[in-house]
Amino acid sequence: MSVELPFAPVDTIIRRNAGGLRVSAEAAEELAGRIQRRGAALAETAAERADAEGRKTLMPADFGVSEVVDPDALELPIAPIDRIARLDIADRYRVSMDARIALAQLLEAYADDIAESATTLAHHADRRTVKAEDVRTYIELAD
Repeated sequence: MSVELPFAPVDTIIRRNAGGLRVSAEAAEELAGRIQRRGAALAETAAERADAEGRKTLMPADFGVSEVVDPDALELPIAPIDRIARLDIADRYRVSMDARIALAQLLEAYADDIAESATTLAHHADRRTVKAEDVRTYIELAD
C-alpha cells in the first residue's frame, strides 16, 4: 500500500499540536501511513453499511457522521482522502462528496489525537522533537 496522502498537511497537523517542538519528517510520514490505513478501514466498514442498505454510494452516515464540516476548515485535502477511501473497496462503490469530507473530518480528528499524544510522549522523553517512535508508541499504547 503506497501512501496517497501528502506529508505537508500531516506535518501541519502535528505542528499545530506540538507547540514549540520540532517535528521530524519521519513522524509526518508515519502519521500519514497510519491515517491512510485508518481511512481505508473506515471506508470498508462504511461500504458494509451501505451494502446492508442496498446502496452502492457511501454517505456521511455510513461513517457515523451526522454533520459534515466545511471542507475549507480541514487541513487534509479531499482528493487523496477519496483515493484512500477506495483502496480496499475498489470500484465497487461510489463515495459521495459529503462522505469524502466526513472521512477527512474523522481522519483529521484521529490525526490530531495522535499528534497531541505523540507530543506528550516527546515531552516525557525530554526531547525537543516529535519523532516517528512517538507516533508508534502512542498507537501501541492506545490499542
